[in-house]
Amino acid sequence: MQAIFSHLLYDSDMAEVASRLRALREKAGISQRELARQIGQDQSNVRFWETTGKIPRSDVLIPIAKVLGVTVEEILGQPKPRRTAPAGGKLGQLFVAASQLPRRQQQKIVELLEPFVAQHSNGSH
Repeated sequence: MQAIFSHLLYDSDMAEVASRLRALREKAGISQRELARQIGQDQSNVRFWETTGKIPRSDVLIPIAKVLGVTVEEILGQPKPRRTAPAGGKLGQLFVAASQLPRRQQQKIVELLEPFVAQHSNGSH
């Protein structure tokens, strides 16, 4: 009985993977043929994954996720990894903007801020 139950769970998980992959592809507005072309696979492979629920090899999952504009976790039905929230307010906005600058300019900001933060974080507010 336990073997039958676990087999049924496995089949339902595979069906979920198949429908999820198909839904993500359709949401992206991409045909099976176009997805296959963009990831360097045969269309028959994409059709196989979508009909059987078999998970693509790991070296194919990342390109699929990139083409579909999703994460690998979304394809597999796992929760998205949590991101830490940046600092709020004006300071947070500045940090986000600074993180988009070229590395050399980011380094200049670090050189400016490090002494200031070190001086003011020693308990003398």
